[in-house]
Amino acid sequence: MTGALLWALVIFCFVSSITPGPNNLMLMTSGVNFGVRRTLPHMFGIALGFTLMVVLVGLGLAGIFARFPVLLVAMKWVGAAYMVYLAVKLATAAPLKPTGASGDPMTFLQAAAFQWVNPKAWIMALTGVATYTDPGDYTRTVLLVALVFGIVNLPCITS
Repeated sequence: MTGALLWALVIFCFVSSITPGPNNLMLMTSGVNFGVRRTLPHMFGIALGFTLMVVLVGLGLAGIFARFPVLLVAMKWVGAAYMVYLAVKLATAAPLKPTGASGDPMTFLQAAAFQWVNPKAWIMALTGVATYTDPGDYTRTVLLVALVFGIVNLPCITS
């Protein structure tokens, strides 16, 4: 990968990671309700779960979805339904009491698993793999794309 292409990948990772989406909105809400320290497992779950997703998408799932496009459509519907569910939960949530939030923040595993129904994560992973991998050195460049996402994503979602 050339230096210019690597910088383009870093900028793509930055822009797609720092812009609003389900992960950033949930982290903001969790940080406000539970504080940064209790939200750390949620942050690390997103960062590591998404990085793993990029690797798996690049090394096999993209081919499966190309062969069976109905699976991608189903995943989009599941993701959309989950987003509606989250929106309803947020809209109907009781106001916070001065004593603090009830409940618990999302766990590491819940946050990592959420990536698989997060439409923005799918778009980011598929676009990153499709745009920045080299067919002549595919496996290595998939791993490089995932590594750059992993490095850039965590500081972005922490903000």
